[in-house]
Amino acid sequence: MLGISPDSPKAQKSFKEKYELPFTLLSDPDKKVAKAFDVLKEKNMYGKTVLGIERTTFLIDPQGRVAHVFPKVKADGHAEEVLAELKK
Repeated sequence: MLGISPDSPKAQKSFKEKYELPFTLLSDPDKKVAKAFDVLKEKNMYGKTVLGIERTTFLIDPQGRVAHVFPKVKADGHAEEVLAELKK
């Protein structure tokens, strides 16, 4: 399992430690991966339109293909949703 964000490795390290995440976080400061996976979206933040990352989970099969996409992820209950999909 991997997490990818545009945050710096230093910020990611703090986040990982704070939330005791059991997986690797990768830094994407140029947002190349975000663009490639089409998760860089226009968002409305405090009445202004900004570009931001739409939190999304991708299940990748053993052949390296996207097997399932969970768009607009919310943390609550998401792990269970992913596990249910993996069991299919």
